Amino acid sequence: MFGKKKFTNNSIEYIIVGLGNPERKYENTRHNSGFIMLDYIADKLGVRVNRVKFKSTVGEGRMGGHRILLMKPSTYMNNSGQAVVEAMNFYKIPAENVIVLLDDINLDVGKMRIRSKGSDGGQNGMKNIIYLSGSDKFPRIKIGIGKKPNPEYDLAAWVLSKFTKDEIKTLETIAENTYDAVELIMDGNISEAMNRYN
Repeated sequence: MFGKKKFTNNSIEYIIVGLGNPERKYENTRHNSGFIMLDYIADKLGVRVNRVKFKSTVGEGRMGGHRILLMKPSTYMNNSGQAVVEAMNFYKIPAENVIVLLDDINLDVGKMRIRSKGSDGGQNGMKNIIYLSGSDKFPRIKIGIGKKPNPEYDLAAWVLSKFTKDEIKTLETIAENTYDAVELIMDGNISEAMNRYN
């Protein structure tokens, strides 16, 4: 009776999901920007994202007073919704409490854009999440990965290419801003996050 409080299934308040592809060959590729940002948040919080659950690797922790689930789907990008919806259903979390970190080809490296809801913007992971959940009300943080070098360049080859060393340094600043933006969103200050970082 006086032991540690047991967390119920509903104890998780927010899911923070980074989108990407799980194999080592995809590390530090543009399409894995969501994973890169999630890893930064986990490192800063001291959370180990290493448990296999919900077709993902996950870790639980606290951020800004909120109990969170950090999540990296193992489904590959185009099926991200399978993992996200499974976790949402388990914890009974609404779309508004699932913060998605993803790449955006329409933004330069070093830019980010926060949205409270909306269309998938052509990003296949987001498209699958919206399709399988039946909702577009996911707050999201889009990480710029830069446009293709030229119109003829193959899109798949571009998004699966690796960031340069200089771009990785730029992403470190973006990661810090992403961390701050996630805190603001969870505290109900998404407008402030948009004003500050968009």
